[in-house]
Amino acid sequence: MPSFTYPEKNELERFVAARYRTGWVWQVIFLSALIIAIFSLSALLLNIVDGAFGYVAYEFKKDPLTISEKPLDQLNQQELIALLQANLSRGAYNKLNNEKPMESRSQGELYNLVIERIIQVKTLQTYPLFRSLFEKAAIEAEVSERYPGARLEFRSWLSPTFLTTPQSSKAEFAGVRTAVLGSLWLVGIAIAFALPVGVGAAVYLQEYANKKSFISRVIQTNINNLAGVPSIVYGMLGLAIFVRAWEPFTSGAMFGITDTNGRTILSAGLTMGILVLPLVIINAQEAIKAVPDSLRQAAYGVGATRWQTVWHHVLPNALPGILTGSILAMSRAIGETAPLIVVGASTFITIDPQSPFTKFTALPIQIYQWTSRAQSEFQAIAAAAILVLLGLLLTLNATAILLRNRFQRRW
Repeated sequence: MPSFTYPEKNELERFVAARYRTGWVWQVIFLSALIIAIFSLSALLLNIVDGAFGYVAYEFKKDPLTISEKPLDQLNQQELIALLQANLSRGAYNKLNNEKPMESRSQGELYNLVIERIIQVKTLQTYPLFRSLFEKAAIEAEVSERYPGARLEFRSWLSPTFLTTPQSSKAEFAGVRTAVLGSLWLVGIAIAFALPVGVGAAVYLQEYANKKSFISRVIQTNINNLAGVPSIVYGMLGLAIFVRAWEPFTSGAMFGITDTNGRTILSAGLTMGILVLPLVIINAQEAIKAVPDSLRQAAYGVGATRWQTVWHHVLPNALPGILTGSILAMSRAIGETAPLIVVGASTFITIDPQSPFTKFTALPIQIYQWTSRAQSEFQAIAAAAILVLLGLLLTLNATAILLRNRFQRRW
């Protein structure tokens, strides 16, 4: 047998020093990666915030004093309705009244209608936040020179009105209410479909199927591959199956609804459910796999069947991991755009979704549509919509995390 000799003192010291140097180098590399990631995310957020706030130079096409002796913001509901009747054509007024009766609109809604339809605001120039904070004098001089008589005010494009107002063809009056509701419908339908189906598939593959069989290996390989398929492919699948093949169901025709086609929020939600299904299955499998096998053996030892073991012991202990998978699924579903475009999301819609069989839009679609516009004010409201999307995503994730922590079990 070869004899083993300990290294000499100097050689050992050099060896230990080399190990510490290698460890220090890798620590610096990992720390640098973390700093780069934090810097990139911070730069992204600052860029978005920079566009959502700032000075705006605008003018009124019609002087408010020519239509009312009192300031518009001091008019009551009936006076605002009278202004709309007096200054709009009968057809335009009746169209607005049919969309939503004037008497049921709030004073703020009527005020916005007067500004939008009668006064008609025209945005001349928008300025980003940091320039507005540090170059105020230069902005005022530029506006007075280039736009004589224009009004200059600091505006937050992200406001309560922005959240509660539907889309408009004019950026000054556009909001994200319809898009937010559409995104919530989409996520709800997708999770309602993907979570039970995904967990059921994971339970069968992990607890019942023969993992060494050829069929199980093929199924498992395909599930892993499907998790990396581009989302546009799922959009084409949704178009072929849910929009066209299942049109009587997804359009609501079999339930007596005849004013829609298959391009509904139900089709989009099911498409997103198919999109996140592999992710849910994989995460649920890992969560089930992490449950100690001793719990199963203890249940079998007292006479429990396999199903009783799964239902009363495996699933309750795997639930936190399953909810973690649902967080990832929601995060992907709420930010996807390509499948929704293929399935038929509307780029301009002002009617809130009332059922799964209605037309729809979503926040990513809204952001895409606004960023494609050349006007600077649309870029500003796109930045505000991105902040809304981030806030919605964080809210949904926080809810799932709270549920996960509530069901967390330690052993």
